[in-house]
Amino acid sequence: MPKSVQLNKSTKIILNYVLGGALCAWLTFALYQQVTHQENLPAAWDHMVAMVREKGWMLLLLVTVMMLLNWGLEARKWQLLVRPLEEVPFRRAFGAILSGVSLSVNTPNRMGEYGGRVLYLRNRNKLKAIAATIVGSFSQLIITIVFGLIGFIYYVSRHEMTGEGILPAAAREKILLGFLLVVCVLVFILYFRLQIIVNLFERIPLLRKIKVYVIIIARYSSRDLGRLLGLSAVRYMVFSAQYLILLYALGVSFVWWQGFFMINVIYLVMAVLPTIAIAEIGLRGSVSMHFLGLLSGNAAGILAATVAIWLINLVLPAVIGAILLLRVKIFSDK
Repeated sequence: MPKSVQLNKSTKIILNYVLGGALCAWLTFALYQQVTHQENLPAAWDHMVAMVREKGWMLLLLVTVMMLLNWGLEARKWQLLVRPLEEVPFRRAFGAILSGVSLSVNTPNRMGEYGGRVLYLRNRNKLKAIAATIVGSFSQLIITIVFGLIGFIYYVSRHEMTGEGILPAAAREKILLGFLLVVCVLVFILYFRLQIIVNLFERIPLLRKIKVYVIIIARYSSRDLGRLLGLSAVRYMVFSAQYLILLYALGVSFVWWQGFFMINVIYLVMAVLPTIAIAEIGLRGSVSMHFLGLLSGNAAGILAATVAIWLINLVLPAVIGAILLLRVKIFSDK
């Protein structure tokens, strides 16, 4: 092998270790800084410790195991989405998902998630996989909107919207409900007609050059897309159940199905608000306090459950993902 090729290969190996280590260190430090600066964390942590002492650690362990199921379902979705590009073993797909979580926590609306996942694919497939990943996020968003709509119907049937406005509360409720219905119908149509997006790239000259990177979305059949929706719905049930279990464990008392409907509204609100994942706990706490506070006066328990679900479903996977990035080849040999 020529000396220049040997040097090039050696340089890539060094860069992989250096950049991978630097990326892991930066993400770990960023996570530590953000977590330690959360104002509500100490009180919520004390509440969780008291819960473990009183009721044992089994419920907390159950929610943690469910976290693996939650992200495992997302890994299965991504595995199916990138299959037209290359076969990815489930274990590798799971690592890609956790690495994506790690890179997403410091980016607006978790945009870094796409970059973290595609690191696990061959170079020629990286850009194409971004479009495939967006389809997976789209399927999860549809489920969030559908369940959020159901939750909102329950909310307006039992509680009057708060806040001042030009229109009366009843009128605002009807307008918002109608808007959500229209959005729900439109996203369903677009989801099962992804060819529309490909056609749009074909017709606009500025987008025509990158059409090759989005054409993969036209390869998914209605059956494939329906299967993705099914997996997204199961995943939604899993992380909703996690939240309900933590609320129960932390002494927040309400009828479970009423809590489920309110959680649906919370997830809908969080889905449409632009946030940075690692810094969203303050906003998530405020939204949760508003809606779940209508069912229970246990503000400390609601806040502690919100912080706990954030730590278990986001921070813990992000830490694992940062460690896994040490093994990823940022520069491939070929």
